Amino acid sequence: MSRLQERLTDGAYALGWSTVRKLPEPVAARLGRTVADLTWKRRGKGVRRLESNYARVVPDATPERLAELSRAGMRSYLRYWMESFRLPAWSAERVKTGFDPKDLHHLTDALASGRGVVLALPHLGNWDLAGAWVTTKLETPFTTVAERLRPESLYDRFVAYREGLGMEVLPHSGGSAFGTLARRLRDGGLVCLVADRDLSASGVEVDFFGATTRMPAGPALLAQQTGAVLLAATLWYDESPVMKGRLHPPVEVPETGTRAEKTSVMTQALADAFATGIADHPEDWHMLQRLWLADLEPRTESTDGERL
Repeated sequence: MSRLQERLTDGAYALGWSTVRKLPEPVAARLGRTVADLTWKRRGKGVRRLESNYARVVPDATPERLAELSRAGMRSYLRYWMESFRLPAWSAERVKTGFDPKDLHHLTDALASGRGVVLALPHLGNWDLAGAWVTTKLETPFTTVAERLRPESLYDRFVAYREGLGMEVLPHSGGSAFGTLARRLRDGGLVCLVADRDLSASGVEVDFFGATTRMPAGPALLAQQTGAVLLAATLWYDESPVMKGRLHPPVEVPETGTRAEKTSVMTQALADAFATGIADHPEDWHMLQRLWLADLEPRTESTDGERL
């Protein structure tokens, strides 16, 4: 990304947080739908990738159905952004009434156990709103991890935004995040991680909608190392202004196997829980990037054998 692009990107987000947060909610909602529809009609790279990902989630969908899904997906994605820009201006009561999760006892019972809780989520709905609800409605602080963004000023904006919602935010890079998360869990705390994509070499291969991808090992490793309860949560929108969600049953640590084998089994269990939520509400899954290994661009070799 060039310096000009970085400045433009940072400026766009700054404008969103400074301007959209001041709009009346119906106006912000209409603006989001308008931007979503214009973006969808342009059929840029992100929209085409979203549609391709939906084709794996709904394999029997016709081209017309996929087009409908991708349009709804972009509207959901822009709803996420409109809400996120406005969240810092929401009252505590608005946050408390903005999310309605099912089977909440899985989380509250785990927190009451004092073992610590790792809560893993996919890119469904608005995970920032769910986090603000946890810190406000449940009065439970938690720790999360944020990927470093360019420019650095944009990363700082996201950290300040999430800290303003009551979250402790650690940088993904640097190598110290895992140790800090483990300490929080041993103290009985809550750790929340978006965990449906990790295409690095450390990612764990899982079957996801009938094809192979990689998801992060961190949630399973933290649960094994600290004894914390591992839970999955899925989120979705309906026609109301209240986001819905579900807490899935705890993922148990297998009694036998190596650490790598246990991690594989537990990460697959998370993937299965994510798939359940995504299959029920595919339009709320905001995956505008390549995910499955078969969809990655093949690496080519130069004439002297070096990989490019």
